[in-house]
Amino acid sequence: MITFPPQVRHELAGWTLFWADLEARPLAPEKLAALRQEVAERARGTHAHAPLAEHPTAVAVRRLFRAAGCDPTRYRPSSEALLRRVLKGEELPAIHSFVDLNNCLSVELVVPACVLAYGSAVPPFSLRAGRQGEGMASLRGPIDLAGKPLLADVEGPFGTPITDSERVRVGPETGRAWLVCYLPTGVSEPECALQELASLLFAAPVAVVRETAVTRAGSG
Repeated sequence: MITFPPQVRHELAGWTLFWADLEARPLAPEKLAALRQEVAERARGTHAHAPLAEHPTAVAVRRLFRAAGCDPTRYRPSSEALLRRVLKGEELPAIHSFVDLNNCLSVELVVPACVLAYGSAVPPFSLRAGRQGEGMASLRGPIDLAGKPLLADVEGPFGTPITDSERVRVGPETGRAWLVCYLPTGVSEPECALQELASLLFAAPVAVVRETAVTRAGSG
């Protein structure tokens, strides 16, 4: 039986995970389109006068990547990769209501975030570094996970703050999902993630938040 909040064993120091259990709601697509545009425009204004790589949150996330054994300039955090495209003038793409919400939250907080279809990964989870020879069929194709921060269940890795696995992909039939934000402890606070999520859902109520939770070292 899958229960929320998930039990998570934190083997990597410095990460706080913010979790939200989401249930889809019908929504006129124009509200979600307006939200994507608003978030992108706000990001361009926020980051117009300083390099993204110097943003305190981006710096902290990069530091945590290096601590796990991953070069963040070669394997960029998903938040940084997404923000770089937005700052070049690209729009946030329309993919799926859960994914679009996730992307907006990631851009606003400057942290990696992902959604996984409910039941596609079964707790208990581990937040750890990838092992030599470990890989995953990711949304970007096969990825070598050695030295990369990742989340895994008993079946193996299902997501990283770089990209997620095909196993947890949401689809047209997905009516419930778990969202997770990878927060650098002491730099990006769970309360801010909760407030930002509520703000985004007020503007475009694509989901109901059933529950939220926070896990960190010592909590699972």
